Amino acid sequence: INNYLAFQIGAPQPPSIEEQQATPDHHCPPGHYSQAELKPALERPPQDPQGPGADGRGYEKNNMTPEEEKEKEKGMTVNCFNQFSSDRISLSRSLGDDTRPPECVERKFRRCPPLPTTSVIIVFHNEAWSTLLRTVYSVLHTSPAALLTEIIMVDDASTAEHLGTRLDEYVKQLKIVKVVRQQERKGLITARLLGARGALGEILTFLDAHCECFHGWLEPLLARIVEEPTAVVSPEITTINLNDFTFNKPVATAKARNRGNFDWSLSFGWEGIPEHERNRRKDETYPVKTPTFAGGLFSISKKYFEHIGTYDDKMEIWGGENVEMSFRVWQCGGQLEIIPCSVVGHVFRTKSPHTFPKGTEVITRNQVRLAEVWMDDYKHIYYRRNSNAAKMAKEKGFGDISERVNLRERLQCKNFTWYLNTIYPEVFVPDLTPTKFGAIKNSGAQSCLDVGEKNEGGKPLIMYTCHNMGGNQYFEYTSHKELRHNIGKQLCLQANPQPDQVKIELCTLKGLGTSVAPQQEWIFTEVRKHHLDNMAHLNSGKFSHSSLKILSSSVSLDGERCCTAIFRSLQRCSIGFKSGLWLGHSRTFRDLS
Repeated sequence: INNYLAFQIGAPQPPSIEEQQATPDHHCPPGHYSQAELKPALERPPQDPQGPGADGRGYEKNNMTPEEEKEKEKGMTVNCFNQFSSDRISLSRSLGDDTRPPECVERKFRRCPPLPTTSVIIVFHNEAWSTLLRTVYSVLHTSPAALLTEIIMVDDASTAEHLGTRLDEYVKQLKIVKVVRQQERKGLITARLLGARGALGEILTFLDAHCECFHGWLEPLLARIVEEPTAVVSPEITTINLNDFTFNKPVATAKARNRGNFDWSLSFGWEGIPEHERNRRKDETYPVKTPTFAGGLFSISKKYFEHIGTYDDKMEIWGGENVEMSFRVWQCGGQLEIIPCSVVGHVFRTKSPHTFPKGTEVITRNQVRLAEVWMDDYKHIYYRRNSNAAKMAKEKGFGDISERVNLRERLQCKNFTWYLNTIYPEVFVPDLTPTKFGAIKNSGAQSCLDVGEKNEGGKPLIMYTCHNMGGNQYFEYTSHKELRHNIGKQLCLQANPQPDQVKIELCTLKGLGTSVAPQQEWIFTEVRKHHLDNMAHLNSGKFSHSSLKILSSSVSLDGERCCTAIFRSLQRCSIGFKSGLWLGHSRTFRDLS
């Protein structure tokens, strides 16, 4: 565990157990598991190859009756996916042929040391009957009986009638499936801990309640944990279409792989793997090292899960627990990996159909807890982007974290600088102490520069009522003279020649080997009131401060166009200034110099 260099992304990996000569063990026979030894816990019944959704195809009925249209609309409202289609697809549907890369399909697994047993834990809250039971049957039809100890369904205080006595009676026929219940809704974290406490398997495998497992999904996860007991492994997560339930199958040819990342709002995301990771992997049987993981679907040794601190049980409902666990596992000597030969489909909804006790503020609270425990001084980067989080941190409104701090000390975990330098060197780290940060306010119109909704680059900015909440109105003036709006994506204010307006674009400075484009460099100077008096056509009477901040692009632009485009209330700019004037309110745009 203390050999941290061995765990860094891109580090040479030791030979796997399959590449080594197995040590003789009298408790297990030599050689590889046979197909008979890996027969599934439940044989899939014969399926109609032309039935709805057969072989992973989508199903969407045409020429629906008014009653069917009403049923479909209700299902979409309640579940945020097409329950009408799901209900007409077999609970035991086949996903067709095994289309994984040949090295995955042909892979054999050694009997010594034996593959461990697993408990599959599925948390649900008011889940549709068909998606929940299809998840369970999918596990039973694809998991070797010798390895699947049990499926634990954890009910997080569902109120839907079909998930009560009817479910209890139904699962009795499935033998190794059981339902445990939380009487009060406490969320994903507490529910998973409830399932884990009673689990009998050596490995804990967590799945969401709307998944389908592809051929051979389980063995690669378990085999990797045999090779590296501190590995927390996720399957390759593919998409089940929420509208027609098409299962997006893996392809046999090599393709670009993704890994998990995070942004400085502490949200999880995906990115392509870097070149050094592509070069390290010889074929698709090699794991993908990932800085963070999605957290919904993964396997972990039960002993290691307990050693590493399970979940922060004072986090509430859900949100932030996957990023917290990602930082904790890496900083405390473990590793996060995606196993491409293991493929599980997941219904990705565009929004959650459920409400949350205490509202979404619990997500902020969870994120503040992880920032306080694991991020050291880098937590301030997050707080500058979330005023509610900053207020909560200042007021100590995030609860007691002493147990988590003690855990970090007991495990002798690395600091967050080590994580950024060693595990995720590709990430762009904003200035710990930016030159200035906050809102950019038009003192005349009393409105603020705002990137608008869903602006991921390429769109003009708008002026909007100042709300002092950060978010779309948060900017940093960096040590590289950029104006960054980097809540999620790294976006920069970019000056453009006429007739284009000033827009927000992806920053050109992204880390090592990159630089700031001239169009994204802004000069910040102070101008005294008597200088403004000499500026023709500029109504200095609008400004009540004797000292104003002026931002101008280093790219030559027409001043009239620039000022009008950004500060809508200003119709004139100084003659003689060819770079548009930007007036930053000195009390809003904080000066850290």
